Amino acid sequence: MCGIVGYVGGRPAKDVLIGGLRRLEYRGYDSAGIAVVDDENRLHVEKKEGKLANLEGALAESGDDFAGGTGIGHTRWATHGRPSDRNSHPHVAGRIAVVHNGIIENFASLRAELESDGRDFNSDTDTEVVAQLIDREVTSGANAGDFAASCRAVFARLEGAFTLVIADAEAPGTIVAGRRNTPLVLGRGDGEMFVGSDVAAFIDYTKEAVEVGQDTFAVITADGYEVFPFLEGGAAESREFTIDWDLDAAEKGGYEYFMLKEIAEQPAAVADTLLGKLIDGRIVLDEQRLSDQELRDIDKVFIVACGSAYHSGLVAKYAIEHWTRIPCEVEIASEFRYRDPVLDRSTLVVAISQSGETADTLEAVRHAKSQKARVLAVCNTNGAQIPREADAVLYTHAGPEIGVASTKAYLAQIAANYLVGLALAQARGTKFPDEVSAEFRALEKMPELISQVVERLDQVRQIARELADSKSVLFLGRHVGYPTALEGALKLKELAYMHAEGFPAGELKHGPIALIEEGLPVFVVMPPLHGRSLLHSKLISNIQEIKARGARTIIISAEGDEVVKPFADYLIEIPETTTLLQPLLSTIPYQAFAAEVAAARGYDVDKPRNLAKSVTVE
Repeated sequence: MCGIVGYVGGRPAKDVLIGGLRRLEYRGYDSAGIAVVDDENRLHVEKKEGKLANLEGALAESGDDFAGGTGIGHTRWATHGRPSDRNSHPHVAGRIAVVHNGIIENFASLRAELESDGRDFNSDTDTEVVAQLIDREVTSGANAGDFAASCRAVFARLEGAFTLVIADAEAPGTIVAGRRNTPLVLGRGDGEMFVGSDVAAFIDYTKEAVEVGQDTFAVITADGYEVFPFLEGGAAESREFTIDWDLDAAEKGGYEYFMLKEIAEQPAAVADTLLGKLIDGRIVLDEQRLSDQELRDIDKVFIVACGSAYHSGLVAKYAIEHWTRIPCEVEIASEFRYRDPVLDRSTLVVAISQSGETADTLEAVRHAKSQKARVLAVCNTNGAQIPREADAVLYTHAGPEIGVASTKAYLAQIAANYLVGLALAQARGTKFPDEVSAEFRALEKMPELISQVVERLDQVRQIARELADSKSVLFLGRHVGYPTALEGALKLKELAYMHAEGFPAGELKHGPIALIEEGLPVFVVMPPLHGRSLLHSKLISNIQEIKARGARTIIISAEGDEVVKPFADYLIEIPETTTLLQPLLSTIPYQAFAAEVAAARGYDVDKPRNLAKSVTVE
């Protein structure tokens, strides 16, 4: 997600902000900017699309204009509005400058209110709404003249997930920072205070930090801070701590590898992908250049993708066909155009790509367009080539993923694919509005369940250390458990360079059972006992077949499934959910297993050999 830094103190704020943004570059970004308040109540703002060097060049030309000891800075990963100078942060309205991480879910209604009040907007972002609201409140609202109270009044009106840091030209020496669901941490120095989206922003200056609680905001001066709840009578929570990491570890959030950090970020990645996607009972895509009638005319869906994105597409097939009754085929993008698929104006091609630049997927999109098919892109990078060429776009909001082997981007893709299925069901009328809302609310509960799985991964790591010397590992599953098995095998191949294969469990007797030998580790994902009892009983039979031939079984099952316990050499329990949503939970142990096996074998978890994060050649 975006990088945020703030400073109040005796140093030149510009230098602190640029240094903090440089330390946050590892998070990825498409633009950067700063705002500095000087001692004469003037607000100086510079922001540039592209790399931090562009911003530094612009600041070098400004000379001493940015003198002052109060400032805020930001590196943006675009959500609302394409990367551009005008959409970059900070956003300014009157005397107020704002930087923001997250999504303001009710920004559209707030913007309409402000526009009807005569306010003009200078960007396409949700963030500018906050700047406009606070400026209106502090100049002419009930809290006129009171910077902190004006911020509080606006915080109470916002919906969604956000970290907001605000500077006021009329209040040099003070910044206000608030959060809901996204990170905010303060740094305490000697006569100076720092703000960051993580501690890497200020770790060069201090290791004394403060974690700000949920639905709270801090009023920060050089002498210290005070924390208040958004609403009167609420709890104002904060936690002081000492950072015991170096800068390299701080960038990783204290984790040994970026991949481990990104596994832990999956609840937020899924939650952020779902944010703002159900408005007035309707699923809303990020960019839609297709009419409802064009969606109603769709009579066939192709999903094209590569690697982990392909596996997310296999999961999507089950959801799309179940919810819409439209035939759905999933194609490896590199094969799509070479087999001359049958496409027309009633065909929807869903192109899934984390980077939005995957060469094979891009060529599949171009072939689909040449055949007059409609294209919907699922992508994690705003403004990339694939979404630019698509007719509709749904962005995953996983934030930049540093580890080459996909984790949080993969789970975000699965969540986004479910939204595609619901959008089609909504347009075609195969689900009533209340049914669409009910499915979405079930999805909204998943980040909490994902958190529970992430918190229990120590057992998985112990299993991985015990099995790290294995020569081969097999993965079995049925229904959505099959693409999960494929993803588990891929992760182990990518990271640990082991032979690993995923199979539909029903295919065992058609060849793969020949691979079963004494001591061979075999992973099995069990569907929930309640809801898909036939699937469950079939898998029990498959497990008995492999145990009879000496395999060691590592079984992932829902909590409370007593039936499977006698057949498990290792049992990994996950919270119970529906069969269709289970991949959002059952994939996570496979990620942790692969990372731990790779570490035990002495390999670089974040940079597996021969692989690249974005594959831009066919």
